[in-house]
Amino acid sequence: MLIGCPKEIKPQEFRVGLTPAAVREAVAHGHDVIIETGAGLGAGFDDAAYLAAGAEIVATAEAVFARADMVVKVKEPQAIERARLREGQILFTYLHLAPDPDQTRDLLASGVTAIAYETVTDASGGLPLLAPMSEVAGRLAPQVGAWALHKANGGRGVLMGGVPGVGPADVVVIGGGVVGTQAARVAAGMGADVTVLDRSLPRLRYLDDVYRGVFKTRYASTDATAELITRADMVIGAVLIPGAAAPKLVSRAQLSTMKPGAVIVDVAIDQGGCFETSRATTHQDPIYEVDGIVHYCVANMPGAVARSATLALGNATMPFMIALANKGWHKACADDPHLAAGLNTHAGQLTNAAVGVALNLPAIMPAALLDA
Repeated sequence: MLIGCPKEIKPQEFRVGLTPAAVREAVAHGHDVIIETGAGLGAGFDDAAYLAAGAEIVATAEAVFARADMVVKVKEPQAIERARLREGQILFTYLHLAPDPDQTRDLLASGVTAIAYETVTDASGGLPLLAPMSEVAGRLAPQVGAWALHKANGGRGVLMGGVPGVGPADVVVIGGGVVGTQAARVAAGMGADVTVLDRSLPRLRYLDDVYRGVFKTRYASTDATAELITRADMVIGAVLIPGAAAPKLVSRAQLSTMKPGAVIVDVAIDQGGCFETSRATTHQDPIYEVDGIVHYCVANMPGAVARSATLALGNATMPFMIALANKGWHKACADDPHLAAGLNTHAGQLTNAAVGVALNLPAIMPAALLDA
């Protein structure tokens, strides 16, 4: 199979879909790889590294899309990229279709077989291709939130760890999954007073047992959320429903109950965000203010640490990419129901039920295609 990797064109996106190590692995399995020139520079991989691994360097993204049997990316294809996709081609990348009707319509119109990293599952019910970026984004959230708290950025001017005689920042993390746990760990490590909200009692017990008071836990009732955000200097939104739009957990009306200059960091913005007032921003222009509350809603947070993020993502995606290349999408998905869960579109059909519900579109189950 011919595997292609274009340069990412989303603003301030420095990650790359394939590392030289992934190229070397694909070539060892008998596949050919083409890389757009300069695709890896943002993550610290030059063309020479890809050539040494066995890839061919091509001059343009058009060449990658025109020639490749499978296109491997990081972020969802932008409009100009979607116009280059075709039926019979595999697209393997993050998609986040639920809040993005335009992308969904374009993928369906192209006929491409699109497999989304964020809906591939594992035997324990986890999301193995989302987890590495969730870990990165979770650990970044308190860092960027601390920056947004600076008075010069419109924040309250509160130091995360405080100083002797002055209390630390009060941080509330909504969601105790991968993102929330990593955010809580780092925020607590910065010296903040941290509370994690979640609706799963087993998860809260796990966090309490493992972290032993490093941060506090509360059941995420409506009342508890409303109470805690009034005291918070920073609120980190870390709630995910796989494949679906993120639930809106804090309304605009509730912003008036928060401290002026408090910061919201919405890590769920890729799935539409979990605050009513959230809208996607970029690393170039990351924050905005609504009713005196600073919002940080960058839709590709891990792109800020492109090398670490690319290496982490490549470790996770490589086995699935090799399976798709070795077997083709149909046999690879038939052999692995967890990979099949990543199938979002095929030949003009939507194959993810949660996306269908979010966008009010008909969807079929991947099994219907695999059994045909």
